[in-house]
Amino acid sequence: MNPRPRTLRRPPFVCVLLLLPAASCASYPLRTQQAFEAFRAGRFDEASAEFAEAAAEESEFLAGAEAGMVELTAGEWERARERFDAAAGAVRALEERALVSASGTAESLGSWLLNDTVRSYEGEGYERVYLHGALALCHLGLGNASGALVEAKRANQLLEREEELYEKKYRAGGFGHLLSALAYELSDQAGEARIDYERMVEKDVGTELAGQALVRLARAGGRPELEQWIARFGDVPRPPEDSATIVLLAGVGLGPFKEEFALTWPTGDGVLTFAVPTQVVRWQPVSSLQIDAIDEQGGATSARTVLVESVSTVARENLEDRIHWMAAKSVLRGVLKRELTQALVSSNDGNEGGAALAFLAGTLFQVATERADLRCWLTLPDSWQSARLFVPAGRTRLRVGAHGGSSVDLGEIELAPGEWVFVFARSLDTQLYAHRIGGRDVALQAERTLQNLLEHSAGGTGSAETYHP
Repeated sequence: MNPRPRTLRRPPFVCVLLLLPAASCASYPLRTQQAFEAFRAGRFDEASAEFAEAAAEESEFLAGAEAGMVELTAGEWERARERFDAAAGAVRALEERALVSASGTAESLGSWLLNDTVRSYEGEGYERVYLHGALALCHLGLGNASGALVEAKRANQLLEREEELYEKKYRAGGFGHLLSALAYELSDQAGEARIDYERMVEKDVGTELAGQALVRLARAGGRPELEQWIARFGDVPRPPEDSATIVLLAGVGLGPFKEEFALTWPTGDGVLTFAVPTQVVRWQPVSSLQIDAIDEQGGATSARTVLVESVSTVARENLEDRIHWMAAKSVLRGVLKRELTQALVSSNDGNEGGAALAFLAGTLFQVATERADLRCWLTLPDSWQSARLFVPAGRTRLRVGAHGGSSVDLGEIELAPGEWVFVFARSLDTQLYAHRIGGRDVALQAERTLQNLLEHSAGGTGSAETYHP
């Protein structure tokens, strides 16, 4: 009778060592470095595909948000909307819990795991707010004011829950309130727009832009607070009769990223480790943008953008509000992992070599696995800025320039009385990208008119087309 084969038992410390490769993988900024550099260089098709692939393995939110911001910068409104919708879908359950109760957001922060990177990343609270602001921009680009309003309102609701969770008022929400106010004005709901502008003034975000709007709306509506707003913000010239409105919405610069701050110190029976993220703000060569509307006589009406919301400031404040939770989790994990090491050593009592290897394995496991979560939405701008012009109807040439960077000529357009034109711009380092939404391209109209004449003279039935944003 053959003897029963012996089962080889794998020592506990070997199991620990097997976990090390997974625990020590590259951080999110490193894994997406190629995609980010492509975005920074203006290679948008490459960047969108790279981000969608690199981020999808661990976060559907980041995969959609990063690729969506790339498409938005490229002026691809529909593709950007699809990407952002995918990101929103990935965190919809979390958002619904947050809108019911602020504590619904805290559940994901209370996880006590191997390290924070093992959980699926669903975005920080402020990132989910900006996601819906970006979706509002997409809807404006597609000519859908009602869709923009829905997304702007959701952004503001999520921000209120975030403020409730941390029991503080962020100097944020300016971008969401501005988009909401513009959407209301587009829908001829001046009273609702006025409420959003007043909220911007209350929060001290984009007050120069909001103050001018409040003076203008109070005068147009014959409201009693006109003198109050004039005293506070100064008088604002009445827009020309039947003028067109041009609004510049701009993402300026590149937002912050995270680095790790880590400590490891020996104790009498092992080591303790501690790791938390810190924020790094990038240097911004461009401070603001300027939009010029040049009439047929060469006269220019210009406006410089004002700061509506500092993304870097909001991100820093949000991290400061969460850092004590992260630190507490890191310290507790360090204690538990040291206890695990001691248990491994005890299980090899009497085996000096095995005990030494168990101690080494446990120590390596603790050092390798305690990692700060460096994931964040890397393609966000450093700030959201805006400017507004009122110009007479007729022909005008639009140009957008970056103070400290390049400029973009958006061509000559024909404006109808009361028409709205949006310009979305984004600066990346010193390079500027800008896209116009609305207005009729004069050169294109001339080309089509000539084509119609040629077709008519040849017996065709050419017809002129009207541009619809």
